[in-house]
Amino acid sequence: MRLVFMGTPDFAVPSLLALAAAGHQLIAVITQPDKPKGRRQELAAPPVKNHGLALGLPVYQPPKVKDPDFLRVLTDLGPELIVTAAFGQILPGELLDIPPFGTINLHASLLPMYRGAAPIHRAVMNGDAVTGVSTMYMTEQLDAGDIILQAALPVMPEENTGQVHDALAVLGARLLVDTVNLIAVGQAPRRAQEQGRVSYAPMLRRSDEIISWDKPAQMVVNQIRGLNPWPGAFTTWNGRQIKISRASLANHRPERSHSRGQPGQVARVVKGQGFVVTAGDGDGVMVWEVQPQGRGRMTAAEFVNGYPLVAGSLLGGADHGS
Repeated sequence: MRLVFMGTPDFAVPSLLALAAAGHQLIAVITQPDKPKGRRQELAAPPVKNHGLALGLPVYQPPKVKDPDFLRVLTDLGPELIVTAAFGQILPGELLDIPPFGTINLHASLLPMYRGAAPIHRAVMNGDAVTGVSTMYMTEQLDAGDIILQAALPVMPEENTGQVHDALAVLGARLLVDTVNLIAVGQAPRRAQEQGRVSYAPMLRRSDEIISWDKPAQMVVNQIRGLNPWPGAFTTWNGRQIKISRASLANHRPERSHSRGQPGQVARVVKGQGFVVTAGDGDGVMVWEVQPQGRGRMTAAEFVNGYPLVAGSLLGGADHGS
């Protein structure tokens, strides 16, 4: 089939490479414009652009895909099918209708759960034991099209969003190739999403990054691993921000006494390992890796060796610390 591929970040790269290896005729790659990156704000190309060029494919980077000039270019390319994966712009109906076999999308959830921009983050933050990927026919409504294929992925309790992201990218690439192969021979299944099971995964907000120590310990741990490696969950201490990038439930429950302290209070420092913080249910969160404001990541053991954090220290939220 004559395919146009639309994608932008690392998540979409395995899909592009898998479709190229599967023998389909990739005629163009559409991706987002280069964007400033890093402290120097130098323009950086999206990962999909780099891989598209390496494959020798024409690459287009329209600022807005609804622009009539771009729609004419896409029409002239004559794709039989448009395939999208984490492209990053809302596609208008005029674009979806260009290819005779439609436009399909790879989404990183088991639809109709977690429609929206941050399905992987939300699944890990919610402590889901299973997530997955779905392919669907696209409509103008957000992630609401008919499902073609799905594949599930178990999520281990210690896995973070980065690890789940990478596994889903590979799983999704295989599912996308299977989907295109079935469409090519007219055997692709199609079923409507169950409206009663719809949930959403909205874009992350700054407030999602603030660790709420008054929540149960497991919820705090899930938040930390769900925001690792990006954008990171943070707390404050002595008025300065500290990101916590790795944590687990403490092996032992803090003492049920006044010495246990309040949520956010350091219950104990564990030499050579890190420190335990009391959560809202009285259980402890064992902190293993941190990033103090203005510094790189370090183990929590290194942190307590270099900073005066002791049992009884109080960790805060966005605006305070002790």
